[in-house]
This record gives sequence, C-alpha cells and structure tokens, in this order.
Amino acid sequence: MKYDVIVVGGGHAGIEASLASARMGKKTLLITMLAEQIGATSCNPAIGGLAKGHLVKEIDALGGQMGLTTDLVGIQFRVLNESKGPAVRGSRAQIDMDRYRVHMRNLVLNTENLDVAQEIAEKITTKDDAISGIITHFKNHYHAKKIILTTGTFLRGLIHVGEIKQDAGRVGEFAAHNLSASLKELGIELGRLKTGTCPRVDAKSIDFSKMEIQHGDVQPAPFSFRTDKKHFTPHQLPCYIAYTNKQTHSIIEGNFHRAPLFTGQIEGIGPRYCPSIEDKINRFRDKDRHHLFIEPQTASASEYYINGLSTSLPPDAQLSMLHSISGLENAKIVRYGYAIEYDFVNPIQLTHTLECKAISGLYCAGQINGTTGYEEAAAQGLMAGINAVLAINEIEPFILRRDEAYIGVLIDDLVTKGTKEPYRMFTSRAEYRLLLREDNADLRLTPYGYKLGLIDEVTHEKAIQKQAGLKIGLNFLEENFLTPSKENVALLEDMGLEKITDKISLQKIVARKDFKLQHLDKLSPIFHDFALEIKEQILVEAKYKNYIEKQKDQIDHMKELMSVKIPPMMDFTSISGLSNEVVEKLQRFTPTTLFAASQISGITPAALDILQIYIKIHCKKQK
Repeated sequence: MKYDVIVVGGGHAGIEASLASARMGKKTLLITMLAEQIGATSCNPAIGGLAKGHLVKEIDALGGQMGLTTDLVGIQFRVLNESKGPAVRGSRAQIDMDRYRVHMRNLVLNTENLDVAQEIAEKITTKDDAISGIITHFKNHYHAKKIILTTGTFLRGLIHVGEIKQDAGRVGEFAAHNLSASLKELGIELGRLKTGTCPRVDAKSIDFSKMEIQHGDVQPAPFSFRTDKKHFTPHQLPCYIAYTNKQTHSIIEGNFHRAPLFTGQIEGIGPRYCPSIEDKINRFRDKDRHHLFIEPQTASASEYYINGLSTSLPPDAQLSMLHSISGLENAKIVRYGYAIEYDFVNPIQLTHTLECKAISGLYCAGQINGTTGYEEAAAQGLMAGINAVLAINEIEPFILRRDEAYIGVLIDDLVTKGTKEPYRMFTSRAEYRLLLREDNADLRLTPYGYKLGLIDEVTHEKAIQKQAGLKIGLNFLEENFLTPSKENVALLEDMGLEKITDKISLQKIVARKDFKLQHLDKLSPIFHDFALEIKEQILVEAKYKNYIEKQKDQIDHMKELMSVKIPPMMDFTSISGLSNEVVEKLQRFTPTTLFAASQISGITPAALDILQIYIKIHCKKQK
C-alpha cells in the first residue's frame, strides 16, 4: 500500500497536516488509534485566546480548517483584551467539543485523496537514511515518500491520578510504546514532559447562582475570514467564574504528600504558564484565592469543565477540594482530572520545515515537538503538511519569518532555541506584534494560501480588495490636510477633538487618542463606501504609523542578518574570540543564518559580530 504522505495521529496537528496534504493533491493516509476520536479536544472545550487566537486566524488565512470548524460549533465568542491595543487582543471561543470532534472526523473521512486507518503505528522503516514507511500493530506495511508524526501525548503516555498510574495517551486510549523505541533506534533524542487536565462536573450538581456570570460578546465575531459575518448569529451560552479559598488551599496542601507532582512519581516537566492547582498553591502561598472558569463542554450544557483546576490529586482529594468552593458544594465529578507524561522530540533536531535533520522525509508536528495547546499543534501540522507536499514536488519550502506570522515565531523558537518545558505561545514572544495582528492575518497570509492551492479565488480576491482599500485610505490620509478654518474647527469640535492652530495631515488627526472609528465618515465622504473591516484597518495603521515604521526598519535589519548564511559544517571551535558557552550552543543548535544564531539564548551581539566577520573572510577564501 503506497502513499505520498502518511500522517500519524488524528489530533489537531494531524487533521491540519492530512487535510493540507490531501487538498494539495497528494495521496494521503491518516493513521489513528480511534477513528471516532479524530478532532477530540482532550483538555478544555475552547479554541483561541491571547496569542492563540492569532494562530487560529493565521491557520485560517493559509487555508487551514480550525477557524471554520470553530465558527460552526462555537457556543460562546469573546475578544479578550478588547480595551487594550489591537496587537494584544485575542479571540476566544467556547466550543461544543462533541460537535467539533464529529465535524472534523466527518470532514476527514469525506476529503478526497485522504484515507483513514484505525491502527497503531509501531515502526518507522527507512531506506538509505530516508523514511520509507510505517508498520502498524496489524503488521500492515504502509509505504510513503513522507511521514508526519503528530502523536500528541501518546508516546509512552502515562496517566496519574494520585498513586494510580495507567498506560494511556488519553483516558481510555492506549499509549504508543513501540513508536518511541523506533524513534530512538533512528537516533532521535527524546525527552519527557507532563501536562494535565481538570475535573468535569455534572451540571445538575452546580449552583450557578453563587457564581459570577460571564456572557459572550453582544456582537460576536467569527474566527474565519471565510465565514459570512452578516449571517453569523451563534447561539451563545454563558460561562461562570468561581474562586478557590483558604479552605480549598488547606485541603490541597494537606494532600501534598499524595500528589504525584511532589512525591517523585511524575518525572516529566510541566507547563510553567498553565500549572496544576497543587503547583499554584505551592508556588503562590501568598494568594488568598485563584480564579476558576466554569465552562460548558457542549451546547446541551450537561457537563462543565472547571478551568483553572488542573490536578492529579487522588479522587477523594479532588472531590473535597471542589466541595470547598462556593457553588460547587454538591458537585459530582463525571470525569476526574489527571496528569499525563509523554515522550517528545527535542525540536532543535528539526529544520524550519519541521523535518528531522537526521532522517530525510520524517516530519514532526504538535505536542511531539514540546508544545502545548490545540492552536500551536494545528499551526505546526498545517506547515508540516504543506512542506511535505512541496518537498515531494521538489519546490522550495514554505517558511514563514518572524515578521510575517506568529506561526513563524512559534516554529523559529522551537527549532532554534528548543524547549525544556511545554511551549505556549504569548504575544510577548513576537518582536513585531504590532504588525502581526489578528485583524490583518488575511492580508499577510492569504496570498500564500492561494499560491499553495489551499485558498479559493473568491477568498483571495476579497483579501486583495481589502489590501487595495487600505492603501487608498492611508494614502488619502497622508496626502490631504486640514487647515484651522472655521469650518474645520467646527468639524473637529463636533467630533469631540481638540482644535488645531496649524495645517495638519489627516493622518495625524486620525492618530489622535480620541479619534474613533465612527469619525472617519465625518472626516471625508471618501470613507462612506469603505467596508467596516477596511475602516478598522485604516484606523489601526494610521494610529500606529510611527511604531509600525519603526518595526519595519527593525525587520529590514533582520532581513540583512537572515541573508548572511552560516556555511554548513562550520567549525565554530576554530573561531577566535568566541566563548566556550557560545561555541557549545552554536554546535548544538547549528543555526543556518546569523539571524537564527541571534535567536539562541546566550548568543551576544559581540559574538554575532565575530561570526559575521569570520563568515566574510571564510567566504572570500572559498571563492
């Protein structure tokens, strides 16, 4: 049985990888343990969030699926940080996790060029230092030109609930042991990480009247640029906010001696930015309470996810802990929280295409690369799927720069810096976040998606028109001025803006703090026919013009560094002036450009200057 691309794992990375490969015309096989679990949301019932929403928008702009499906099955939509600057706002949606899974599974099963096999991948076969196929537990040997591993938490997955341990990649599903062994045989370095999930509670046992209600946005905005905004009217359900208290903390602390996290039972390193509740209580003893978000898991709202209460405490301790919280005094646990350990591939072993350096044709995407989160996984899966197809077609790889997308930041961070803990995306990780906003993801990336064959003509044309409207609007603001005439002073007063005493460009008027979106139409009739989304773009670009230009100057400098390539097999030990620490890191991470070297922690500007001078001399001698 021969395929172009085999994808192992049916989670968020596996879905995007397999759909991209199939939609780009390659015969693709998705191998998954349980076909009905394709698209399962193992942890929280939500998509997006701060920085994560950016990733979903970028996935969508490139032709990925996550945003579209979220819009179909979302049960609450909110923009986080809405009162702050446009660069740090993040879209988030609660989803019906059952409908999300069913929709993704059916989509995969009905996609042309895409086959599904419910089997366990056990061994990667190779020929001449390149992959040749996969052998499953049924002893079926599937041959392929490229293999993408999206195994999530299944590689030697081990679940912990108190002292109870269970071999599983997810509750009720087998762990994958033999595939880890196969990777080690191929010389791939594996590490061990840990993540966790929260208890799920029967809705009938919750007293919501004791909690703060949290509604969705009055005018919800869809994730996908391809969703019709005019007819987007999802039925929204509320979430609720509860709080831990001193009694809760006392119960948790009184069970530290039974917590796998502290007894040495768990070996893997957990996520620093999304810790378990026992870790929070241990680290932040000065806090009197912690927020809990009580989230419906489906449209029927029969079961609620207690977000913020990730735990691996014993079942009786979990119940006692819940019963100490206002509104959860009579809570009945449907599914206990648990921690899970799993193997991951140190991502510095990958190129920017997510292909393994040691084994040609083998790609890794998602939690196997040390990340945490559905969105980070989906982004990697999409990029791995695209690049696997491009490699088969002998076309240049598709690599997004750090100034082009959060996806570029994500992958560059992983392959140049590696990770020793589950990696999560934050807006602070992006140096050029004012340019990488959610609202302009379509302008940045839709042309790429169209060129790759993942975006249709109508969507592409819509992005082109939006870009053209933005250019016209910004040029008009730059080229036209207001003088302090009586008419103009009255106009500004009508808009509630400070009067002017000298001639001033319309751009500087718009850049004022008090200038609002609705003022554009009053400023000039030219804006009357502009679509709302174009006006929003004009407002942001005009307000932050100076900052945007500064970031573009920084990008020009970055491109200069990127253009300086580090010759392969360079002997860093022979370069005079580099410290032992710098040499060790350069040898370990093997950066391909000066910019890649600059992203490695501990590589100083002085070291980069030495490298640049050495490369110039080295290249001259080579010529």
